[in-house]
Amino acid sequence: MTVSSNQARIIRVHPQDNVAIVVQQGGLEEGTHIEGDITLVAAIPQGHKVALEALNTGDRIIRYGEIIGTATAAIPRGGHVNENNVQLPIPPALSELPLATRKAPEMEPLEGYTFEGFRNPDGIVGTKNVLGITTSVQCVAGTVDYVVQRIRRELLPRFPNVDDVVGLNHAYGCGVAINAPAAVIPIRTLKNIALNPNFGGEVMVIGLGCEKLQPSTLVDDRPVKIYANTADADPEANVLSLQDDSFEGFGDMVDGIMAMAERHLERLNRRQRETCPVSDLVVGMQCGGSDAFSGVTANPAVGFATDLIVRAGGSVMFSEVTEVRDAIHLLTPRATTPEVGQALLDQMAWYDDYLAQGQADRSANPSPGNKKGGLSNVVEKALGSVIKSGNSPIADVIGPGERLRRKGLTFAATPASDFVCGTLQFAAGMNLQVFTTGRGTPYNLPMASVIKVSSNSTLGRRWHDLIDLDAGRIATGEASIEQVGWELFELILDVASGRKQVAADRLGLYNDLVLFNPAPIT
Repeated sequence: MTVSSNQARIIRVHPQDNVAIVVQQGGLEEGTHIEGDITLVAAIPQGHKVALEALNTGDRIIRYGEIIGTATAAIPRGGHVNENNVQLPIPPALSELPLATRKAPEMEPLEGYTFEGFRNPDGIVGTKNVLGITTSVQCVAGTVDYVVQRIRRELLPRFPNVDDVVGLNHAYGCGVAINAPAAVIPIRTLKNIALNPNFGGEVMVIGLGCEKLQPSTLVDDRPVKIYANTADADPEANVLSLQDDSFEGFGDMVDGIMAMAERHLERLNRRQRETCPVSDLVVGMQCGGSDAFSGVTANPAVGFATDLIVRAGGSVMFSEVTEVRDAIHLLTPRATTPEVGQALLDQMAWYDDYLAQGQADRSANPSPGNKKGGLSNVVEKALGSVIKSGNSPIADVIGPGERLRRKGLTFAATPASDFVCGTLQFAAGMNLQVFTTGRGTPYNLPMASVIKVSSNSTLGRRWHDLIDLDAGRIATGEASIEQVGWELFELILDVASGRKQVAADRLGLYNDLVLFNPAPIT
């Protein structure tokens, strides 16, 4: 990466690039001199691309050393390159890609780093201690929200070791084609959410009783114990249906949920933090509200931290199929085996078909905000997105809603939607998430802390009380990728240990979970 040292600062990522991005807050005016004898022939906003050479119609536009598109019209040297004059290239043909051909880089093991986590009976470790109340159908969401507020007021103060109680509401469970092949995705997602280590095995399930997705389905990997509103109610009960004949009115239902919650809180309150190796961390890496800086500051720093976690024996997930598809040729060689490489291709092909069925294609990404931040198309976005995966070998690929199977680096196939991706990574078992952004977002999850990293210092300063780490210092030359990567790694350990709160946790900002349901709704 080359960063110009003069006042009109630009960033050229690769020596072959024929475009660079503008660093200055507020952009650069027409007539500004850059890179020696290049003069801007138009005003160019911060993060947007300037042509370093004259481009004719059909000429390749190169960033990151890769073709991000072709010019749809002549672009003069010093001209503004953006979504209006860049044509989307043809994506890599999946059948022609090399699988598992790159020799894994030699990475020295990273030893001696620990965090303070909550170890569960099955050995997995949480970074929070949360009572989760999930639902089998959207009909009971209002009741769960009502009860969660009462539990927080009336019960939670008695259990100081419990961080929170969270209602895991969703729009699923009835009015759906429950036996359709694609219904496996939302169902296994809900089942695996309940197994997340931050819940300590104490998730409650509230159902209505007549829904297609029966409450017992969500706990079929554990003993199903139905709550009955009697004096000798089972203290291990984890399922309650509002239509149960033993309840007389709404107040009786609420009392039953409160009684069941109290017993779960008593068990959760016995959990204590203990020193755990980094090999017990499961970190999800995601980006949203990206800009042209994301791929040169925040995401490379995240990639550096990814490699540190993997070197320490931990687990990292990266995701977002549509933001991987156009850079898949950079990933398949990194697969540990041809089978893992083929699994990557299978997920890309499945999503290609899914988009086609919806009469959409990859051009639907990026968003208007991404374009305002300087990203011209999904190819440029993908090339900057996959850098979050660092240089580690890709050890495994899991489908949407599946649980993590191996330590190391895993591609967890998800849509690019922030909330859907976060939900699926949580279902996969992440106990903490890192989220990079160039445009800004208050996104956070109540059951797993989200560390937000800004890609540019303009955002870092403007959102000083929402951003946890400013990677924009890389663009201005104040810090290196390695320095910010180490800062992030240490911040991850502090947040995982409960020593530091992320900004959104301090403010109490949380988003709902959003299921990915590609199956029909009846």
